[in-house]
Amino acid sequence: MDAGELEPYRRELTAHCYRMLGSAEEAQDVVQETFLRAWRAAERFEGRASVRVWLYRIATNACLTALGQRARRPLPSGLGAPADDPTTPGTVDLDVPWLQPFADDPADTVVRHESLRLALVASLQLLPPRQRAVLLMREVLEFPATEVASMLDMSVPAVKSSLQRARARLDAARGEPLSDPDSPEALAQLDAYLAAFVNSDLRALEAALRKDATLEVVPSRTWFAGKAVCVPYLASVLGEPGEWAMFPVTANDQPAVVVYRAGAAFGVVLLSPTPTGLRGIVLFTGADHVARFGYPAVLRTTPA
Repeated sequence: MDAGELEPYRRELTAHCYRMLGSAEEAQDVVQETFLRAWRAAERFEGRASVRVWLYRIATNACLTALGQRARRPLPSGLGAPADDPTTPGTVDLDVPWLQPFADDPADTVVRHESLRLALVASLQLLPPRQRAVLLMREVLEFPATEVASMLDMSVPAVKSSLQRARARLDAARGEPLSDPDSPEALAQLDAYLAAFVNSDLRALEAALRKDATLEVVPSRTWFAGKAVCVPYLASVLGEPGEWAMFPVTANDQPAVVVYRAGAAFGVVLLSPTPTGLRGIVLFTGADHVARFGYPAVLRTTPA
């Protein structure tokens, strides 16, 4: 077995590890480790399962090992109540292992999946690691219970019990479904958000938000809920026309925007569109997030 046989599975394995870990960086590292382990153990691979199943077994168990060594990855809304005052200073906390966005390839139908939605991945982090693994392998990957039991060294009844508990906990955390990122309403809301910031048009931005919209900025613990609080906060950062440059991308199967301020990489925004307006805005600040989407740290020319 050589690297060429393993490479076609890289992207889907990375998505799986991201769902498990909540970190795009860690997911890439675990997949690299998975390939290394698979290559070293190639002579012991007896072909009783497919290469794909074998790789998922290695990757999932590597994720479980990683999860045993650190805390879960949250969003700000997972750490406390929203701030009532839009002038509340953001409480930056660099010690929290924050949830990260996952860059999509719109053409990759194997990976693009609503199971990558940011709120769902955040909810997955609330599950115990083994429950999380069982849920993903049964519900997303659709592996049979017998196969999952073998992959995780569990009994079939234990797999079924874990799945039932995971479903119950996740159903309680699920919110209203989001619009498809390619739907007319999602594209319209993305365009409205882009135009509002580029033109410093607060009214247009306000019109795009639902009454119950939320706003989160990672890595700050401070977040806001409700249009009445979000709009004044946005007014304080909107700036002058031309201060912001934004380029549409997709992340976590949601509309997203790569953001520059005064020509410098600022971060990546994920939008949560619904038929009645934007329900959520999450900004991940930092040039490192921008780089993962293939954009430069300094904007000298307009990206293609």
